[in-house]
Amino acid sequence: MATFEHPNELRGDTRDHQPQPAPVTEVPDPIIECDFCSSPEARWVYVCADQETDTRYVTRRTVEVGDYQRRHYAARTRAVETASGPLRIWGERWSTCDGCAALLEAHDLYGLIARVTDAMPPKLIRGKKLMTVRGLLHGNYSTVLETLRPGRGRITARYPLMAWEETPDRTDTGRPIGQRRKG
Repeated sequence: MATFEHPNELRGDTRDHQPQPAPVTEVPDPIIECDFCSSPEARWVYVCADQETDTRYVTRRTVEVGDYQRRHYAARTRAVETASGPLRIWGERWSTCDGCAALLEAHDLYGLIARVTDAMPPKLIRGKKLMTVRGLLHGNYSTVLETLRPGRGRITARYPLMAWEETPDRTDTGRPIGQRRKG
């Protein structure tokens, strides 16, 4: 059975109601957020390969008792057991604000990850959480950049689903949009 979440719930916020998915064309005055940094100023849509993330939860960690005592409750994990979590289906269309669009056009993976983590609530990126979040974003956004199709769509009030605009197939760097950066 499919369940849905508000985009804000993925970022640690809560809502007072269950999500009710509806086509954006049926929502009066939709707020279309950037799928990367959550800016309410989404202007562009990029298309890449459809992708999914299979989430796993740690259910049990095994440590050696003597190691646990010698290391003052900071023992190394000897074994980990996990269980399946939700399957996240990200789709192939990604809405972006102008700032994230510029990073996608430049194929600046690390710039995009920095922009996204800078926009996240501190509770999601404190301490070691930041390293984990950056790793997850690296996995998702690498696939986006590697499979990015040429061109982009423009989000307008008249066309909230996007009106595909013919854009040059080359960025300012001279590299075709969607071509993977070497090195």
